[in-house]
Amino acid sequence: MGGSRRGRSRLGRQGACALAALLLWLCLPPLSAQPKPSNKNNQNLAAVCGRSKVTGKIFGGQAAGPERWPWQVSLLYSMQHICGATLISSNWVISAAHCFQRSRSPSDYRILVGYNQLNKPTNFSRQMTVHKVIVHEDYNRKYRFGSDLTLLQLAAPVDFNSHVRPACLPDNSTVLPMNSSCWISGWGMLTEDVFLPAPFQLQEAKVSLIDSDSCSRFFIPPVGTPPEQVVTLQEDMICAGDTWVEKSICRGDSGGPLVCFLKGAWHLVGVTSWSWDCRSPIGPSVFASTTYYANWIKEKQRVNPAPNPSKAPPEEKPPVITNIPIVDAGAVHRPRVFLVLLSSPILLLLILLQSQ
Repeated sequence: MGGSRRGRSRLGRQGACALAALLLWLCLPPLSAQPKPSNKNNQNLAAVCGRSKVTGKIFGGQAAGPERWPWQVSLLYSMQHICGATLISSNWVISAAHCFQRSRSPSDYRILVGYNQLNKPTNFSRQMTVHKVIVHEDYNRKYRFGSDLTLLQLAAPVDFNSHVRPACLPDNSTVLPMNSSCWISGWGMLTEDVFLPAPFQLQEAKVSLIDSDSCSRFFIPPVGTPPEQVVTLQEDMICAGDTWVEKSICRGDSGGPLVCFLKGAWHLVGVTSWSWDCRSPIGPSVFASTTYYANWIKEKQRVNPAPNPSKAPPEEKPPVITNIPIVDAGAVHRPRVFLVLLSSPILLLLILLQSQ
């Protein structure tokens, strides 16, 4: 891509008890420094989801500090990073369907949580095994890139802390104001030709939501394009970007989050799906809409109860990622479009004028 709470006090009934309690309290580390506080599964999901240190290399982006996007996770295939993904509860992760075209076997995948730099795991970093891979049954059937969603059920729950938290999910009635400021993040390429260098630090960029009509004007198929290769913006997709200062998803960011700050918390409103090449002039990025698929997500979670964690495979040591090869499974979809060679500010001005 190319707060923690501190301290607590307790008044003893007697002076000795109070002193002992004070000494014990002073010896305890603050919550933000404890890697594995209990989260009691999902009982407090609404209280912890969407909370981070933020209240923006993805193309044109910047390095993201620790604790900014604690729901961002890495999807490993055969122990190599191929896609991004988002933690949405202690047992569930969501990513893009096109990241799972090589295999749908849970044993082929691992989930890394609590990472900021992929080759420098910390005490908060964990490697999770996958229990189920649930690719949307309509992926790529009704139209190209449609239903580009996959749910992953973890074999054991993760514990929430300041570095590992789920993003909130919108419901199907959530209204997303256009031009809202939202954020994308991931470990993908910096440009179409430049790889993210070690230590593979998470990148972020601030983008705005774009209405479907304006967004569609960026994606015009060349004359003579076969119907099966035509890609269009559909109602299950959401569009975002910043064509003025050029910020976009890039190869390797697939499956990662588009989050917007709604009702006091960060909500996952989109899953990275497809875009133009990440080189100037930059066009919008397109995401699978989690608002559109809110009921599908809830239903899959309902009919797939959490597995018995005592039967989960032994937890594996968080790996040190030494390279990030961009393989086909993790590339952002690239539709064939007619690209007008104008500067991004001019493209944006044309859209604004046509939307009046």
